[in-house]
Amino acid sequence: MNLPRFYCREALSPGAHLELPEPVARHAVRVLRLPPGAVMVLFDGRGGEYLAHIQRIERDRVYAELADWREIERESPLPITLVQALQAGDKMDFTIQKAVELGVRDVVPVESRRSVLRLSGERAAKRVAHWQGVAASACEQCGRNQVPLVAPLERLENWLARPAPAVLRLMLAPDAEESLADLQEPGPVQLLIGAEGGLDPQEVLAARQAGFRAVRLGPRVLRTETAGLAALAVMQALWGDFRK
Repeated sequence: MNLPRFYCREALSPGAHLELPEPVARHAVRVLRLPPGAVMVLFDGRGGEYLAHIQRIERDRVYAELADWREIERESPLPITLVQALQAGDKMDFTIQKAVELGVRDVVPVESRRSVLRLSGERAAKRVAHWQGVAASACEQCGRNQVPLVAPLERLENWLARPAPAVLRLMLAPDAEESLADLQEPGPVQLLIGAEGGLDPQEVLAARQAGFRAVRLGPRVLRTETAGLAALAVMQALWGDFRK
């Protein structure tokens, strides 16, 4: 039986007694209807996890006791950063959720020229905080104990202008000469995915100048919410933990 898992932002410690954060307590009591004595798993995103049990419930307030820390990780050996152009509607939530399940290490949301969604200032900060919550919830579901970071939103052209790190940089293009299967097993990877309509020609040129290599992913043109996730799955199958 899979135990319920909850993310707690504050640092946890063995043997601690704590009041669960309000959203966690509400989900445990109102949704899962866990009784006093129920066993759960708690993690703080810094690695590893704790078995815990509910000591008492006072209306919507839940108090728990932690057991020892367990060094359990479910991270991919392939560090992948998904650089995702803003998508319209709830597509960004879906993409970030599934990317975390597929083992992505970090997510960098960027605003591209063809992004329908436009965010700035406080709206951008709130949306990034929301996406960070989506990533944490995905970790609760899939068993990861390290929560991927969702970086602050910035324009793609500004992000590309930064010094390029020593990683394999990839972007998808249906007419590319190389496929993912043609590449040798890499170290860290950065994967750039455009918004609806893809990257515009100037962005493709800037990406190439920043060290991105174009690769194809089959003969079909994939939607933005499909392309990145399909590429992540292929990379995990070729070089990551799907092949084990």
